[in-house]
Amino acid sequence: MRIPFAQIDAFAESAFGGNPAAVMPLSAWLDDAVLQNIASENNLSETAFIVPSDDDDADFELRWFTPAAEVALCGHATLASGHFVLSSDDDRTTVRFRTRQAGVLEVTREGDRYRMALPAWGPAPKPLDAIVAALGVEAIETLWHDRGYALVVVADEAAVRAARPDDRALIAAGPIVAMVTARGERTDIVSRAFTPYFDIPEDPVTGAAHAVAVPYWAEKLGTDRFTAFQASRRGGLLTCALEGDRVILGGACVTVIEGTFLLP
Repeated sequence: MRIPFAQIDAFAESAFGGNPAAVMPLSAWLDDAVLQNIASENNLSETAFIVPSDDDDADFELRWFTPAAEVALCGHATLASGHFVLSSDDDRTTVRFRTRQAGVLEVTREGDRYRMALPAWGPAPKPLDAIVAALGVEAIETLWHDRGYALVVVADEAAVRAARPDDRALIAAGPIVAMVTARGERTDIVSRAFTPYFDIPEDPVTGAAHAVAVPYWAEKLGTDRFTAFQASRRGGLLTCALEGDRVILGGACVTVIEGTFLLP
């Protein structure tokens, strides 16, 4: 079986930045174990699979797999999937994806960039002492969203960049995404995100975690529109907006590999 394959750097201003995702279009769903094996073979933070949808409110069904597990929401691979579809059809400006746990997600082309709507998952204050210790930071505020997102606010950008997490301790905390964040120096906010439970020690750019961070920062900054930088080694620039119950993230994508996956 031959499956088209594209590797796309999402939230990247140029190749080798942002967060790479594989996008693989299918005519119908394969067994979950096969999808997981393909994602493990790709060994990227996320592999997105898309299948044409017969629903009136969606163009494709979309699922995401890390090398270790399927996830409920992945922002950068959704942006990459939108780029994959929209860059191949100049007449189409918007694509809608039906997902299994995050509803219908929409990606719209705006010039040479994309705008993506995700659910706004506002976090609530909660003590997270074990997670803070595992991250190796001093927190000034900690928040939690029940889908497994820890938001750890630190003093400044230098503290974000200085985080040195203990992967084993974070894995012991379970299937979580731990985001360290602060006000930024060149952008309004800055962050890093760690997900070793999913075989991703540090995620380069995490759209889903911004679905949690944006509602928090919109209130703290007193504005519903701002810029963000994820300070991983690759780095990623995002524009952020809070519009009702949706978080709107903007960014660019670059296709770096196109080919065929040969499934025995």
